[in-house]
Amino acid sequence: MVRLPGGEFLMGTEDAEGFPGDGEGPVRPVRLKPFLMDAYAVSNDEFARFVADTGHVTDAERFGWSYVFAGFLPAAVRRDARRLEHTPWWCGVQGAAWNRPEGPDSTLQDRGNHPVVHVSWNDAAAYAAWAGKRLPTEAEWEYAARGGLEQKRYPWGDELDPDGDYRCNIWRGTFPTKNTAADGYRGTAPVDAFEPNEYGLFNTSGNVWEWCADWWTIEHPVIYPTACPLADPTGPATGTAKVIRGGSHMCHRSYCNRYRVAARTATTPDSTSGHTGFRCARSL
Repeated sequence: MVRLPGGEFLMGTEDAEGFPGDGEGPVRPVRLKPFLMDAYAVSNDEFARFVADTGHVTDAERFGWSYVFAGFLPAAVRRDARRLEHTPWWCGVQGAAWNRPEGPDSTLQDRGNHPVVHVSWNDAAAYAAWAGKRLPTEAEWEYAARGGLEQKRYPWGDELDPDGDYRCNIWRGTFPTKNTAADGYRGTAPVDAFEPNEYGLFNTSGNVWEWCADWWTIEHPVIYPTACPLADPTGPATGTAKVIRGGSHMCHRSYCNRYRVAARTATTPDSTSGHTGFRCARSL
C-alpha cells in the first residue's frame, strides 16, 4: 500500500468535457486525514487467495450470470445471451464470474495479475474486511487518483496521450464496433501496466471501474464560506447505488468519457460486469 499524506485538495470539476448531470461539480475544497491506498487494483491471484481462505461465493456466482462485452464472446454465446436495450454490447452470460470472465468455457490463464472483475460492491467489501482494509471513500479515491496534481483532467495532466504516449487502457478506435487496441489491450491490462501517478498508484484512469465506499448522490454538501474545506466526507448515509470511479477499458470519448479523474457514475451494490473491480484503503 502507498501512504498518502492527506491534507486539502480541490475535489470535482467543471470541465467542459465533463458530465454535470453526474454531479462532477461543483469544485469544492476537501480535507483528508492521512491514509493508505493500494497501489494496484486487486488482482485475480489476490482474489483467488481470498476465496480459497474464506469460501466466499460472489454475487455473480449466486445469481448464475454476469455481464460480458459481446465482442469477447463466441458467436453462439453472443446470439443466445440476453442484452440490455440501450447498451446492446453487454450480454448477460450464464456462468460468467470472476474466475470465468467470459463464461463457463473461459479461464484466468495468463491473467493472474489482471484486475479481478465480475465482483460486486458486496464482494469487494468482503475482500477488504478479510484483508484488514476497507473500500476507499470517493474523496480518498479522487485525491489518490490525482497524484498531487490540482484540477488536471488525468493523473498525468490535461492531455490524454502526451507526445503520442499511451498512459491508460481505454477503448481505442470506434466504439463499440472496432477497438484497435493501440494501447496494447483489448480487454483488461495487468494491474501494473503503464506508469504510476506521482503518488505511486497504477491505472486510476481506465482498465476497470473501481468501487468506492460511498452511496451515490449528485447533491454534494458545501460548507459556507466555500473556502472552508469539507473534512473527510463519506457521502450519504443511505442510498440505492454505490459510486464507481476511474472508467474502464470500455470507455471511449464518444460515449463514456469517464476515465477523467473527476468523472463518476454508480451502480447497485450487487451489480457485476467484466469491467468493474476495486482497490482497497486503510485508515492510519
